[in-house]
Amino acid sequence: MSGIVGHTMYAILAQRQLRQQGASLADLLQRNRDVYLNAAYLGCDIQTLPEAICVDTGKEVGYGTVPLSASPLTGGPVRPWTLKFAGSELTPRDIHRRFYGRTHLVFGWSPEERQLSVPWDHLPDYVSLVARDGLQRGPDREAVIAWITGWLVHIVSDSLIKSIQPGLSMKLLDGLYTPANRPIQDLYTWHRVGLAELQLDWTSLLQDLCNAPVLDVQLHAMRVARPSGYLPLDFPDGWNPADEQLARRVCTENRRYLKLYLQQLLPRYQLHEQDGVLQCTAELSRIANGMSWTEMQQEAIKAGMRDTLEQIATQTVQLIRETYRRVPSLAGSTG
Repeated sequence: MSGIVGHTMYAILAQRQLRQQGASLADLLQRNRDVYLNAAYLGCDIQTLPEAICVDTGKEVGYGTVPLSASPLTGGPVRPWTLKFAGSELTPRDIHRRFYGRTHLVFGWSPEERQLSVPWDHLPDYVSLVARDGLQRGPDREAVIAWITGWLVHIVSDSLIKSIQPGLSMKLLDGLYTPANRPIQDLYTWHRVGLAELQLDWTSLLQDLCNAPVLDVQLHAMRVARPSGYLPLDFPDGWNPADEQLARRVCTENRRYLKLYLQQLLPRYQLHEQDGVLQCTAELSRIANGMSWTEMQQEAIKAGMRDTLEQIATQTVQLIRETYRRVPSLAGSTG
């Protein structure tokens, strides 16, 4: 699965499993769904920024760190986008290199910070300490729990789908997570699972998550805040409070730009009728080796994609349970 469609679906299916298991946490996540879904995407993907500026229109375009040679709006030239902060200009790649590992924890660190990676078997320890600290930091206890849970959804699902952590065996088209199969994953998840099965209002869900506030717990989890609480006692290395204001600005930019980027992204997922048959956009068909929407569905079904989505949710719920068992005030929240 790729991007916002995948991570939103993983979060929805994990919450659904928690509810089926009678966990009180499921109701909390429903009450704070914007924060939960925001964290399931923007809790980690700090590079959600413009890649360029369309020269013809002056509008921001693209997705940070994905090269863009021409404007998707006009086909005309583009110029690089940078974030201006404290007298410097940072590209999306600069920001990715600086913060990506700090959000994903178990992978994605720059070479000079790779020693700060959190081993997979220590992930529940790290996140549970963030939770214990976060619950003592502000008045909105439920929002903190929702954010931490969504953030954990992203870390676990990304590690599985990108084969950082073994456990998935799906082979869709040319592999588990490849450029060619990502349109199949997104379209199948959007239409067959999201719309037909779960009857989601995708547009409303995605727009709402853009409005979730930046919480202090996110900066603490990234180790860019002033060290305090339980987390630095067990994980004393890598704290860089000098980057706190930059990280807060980046998180704000993530939310601002995602609202705009959705206007470019969502039309790509729409189907249109041609000769009595539903078709996807020519662009997504081209990326998926020329497959039609009908062929994409057949390929996804053959690969067992629906079962794989549920498998990711199941493993995510297991990590959520293992994490919250370590937090005295949350120990009973997952049933």
